[in-house]
Amino acid sequence: MEGNRDEAEKCINIATKALEAGDKEKALKFLNKAEKLYPTKKAKALLDALMRNGSSAGNGAYRRRPAENSETNGTQSERENPESGAGDPPKSFTKEQVDGVQRIKRCKDYYEVLGVNKEASDDELKKAYRKLALKFHPDKNHAPGATEAFKKIGNAYGVLSNADKRRQYDLTGGEEPSSPSHSRGAGFDFQRGFEADITPEDLFNMFFGGGFPSCKCAHQHIRTQMQKELLGGFSMFIQLMPIVVLILVSLLSQMMVSPPPYSLYSRPYVSTGQTIKRQTENLHVDYYVTRDFKSEFKGSALQQIEKNVEEDYVSNVRNNCWKERQTKTDLLYAAKVYRDERMRKKAELMTMDNCRELDRLNNLFRGG
Repeated sequence: MEGNRDEAEKCINIATKALEAGDKEKALKFLNKAEKLYPTKKAKALLDALMRNGSSAGNGAYRRRPAENSETNGTQSERENPESGAGDPPKSFTKEQVDGVQRIKRCKDYYEVLGVNKEASDDELKKAYRKLALKFHPDKNHAPGATEAFKKIGNAYGVLSNADKRRQYDLTGGEEPSSPSHSRGAGFDFQRGFEADITPEDLFNMFFGGGFPSCKCAHQHIRTQMQKELLGGFSMFIQLMPIVVLILVSLLSQMMVSPPPYSLYSRPYVSTGQTIKRQTENLHVDYYVTRDFKSEFKGSALQQIEKNVEEDYVSNVRNNCWKERQTKTDLLYAAKVYRDERMRKKAELMTMDNCRELDRLNNLFRGG
């Protein structure tokens, strides 16, 4: 029997790879073989998910689940799963799980399903989905109707996380149709238009790395994700530290030392009289001085001033270029994650003026 178990595991692995490659027929074949060799919860869950997604509807290995009774008494009840093998023990569920399933079924609005408001951000939608998906996954929640509730939660997130579908959903009011004719009101097919582009099981696997994790593993996964986000934020803080230090030093210098005899920008320094425009001899950088500047700074003193002007200017351009690149990278990453075409176009249309100016200055240095 243990030998059959090893063979069943091999069949499950082959089926999993076939699913990843999109070959559902092959996956179904090896999952059925695994069930015959050594029945396991993992193979059964994959079979259920595969059949719910509509593949091989005529295959005799699958029997439709009979209508489930949603009534329950006491704090905990036990029901036998109609699809379970003869050797499977009855699966129990609590009254709280039943009440939760009924709540999801009563929801007529996707925002209500996820428990968020219409102004919810992408992060809020993710957090709500993670919490509910773990709570209602059929491998964890055996209450009647848990599978349908899980699908509804996945579809709600799949629609609201897609900018175009969410916009259309908000325009139509988000009311689920009670009949097929109602679903085509105002020229919009609700059943097709408000379906997610990915199945609830695939969406769950994207969040939790495939298969249903135990409660302990799921919490560990969430903790790991939070740690990664914290480390990412700390890494960004470390990268920004030089700029923060530079700003603080600049502020302290202005407080302790008299203002410099020049400005790179005329408007903020109008009150100090630095309104006369000049240009450095080397890099042709514009700067502004007072009317008495020419009589006070000559020869080597003037050369030192212009050297300081160019160093300040290059430093500003370099920092601004770094910010432009960072912004563009963030936009492209967000566009990829959320499949938002507007973000991608916005990133591609960025002018990157400071980076172009930095290239010009580098060419001047090489030419010099």
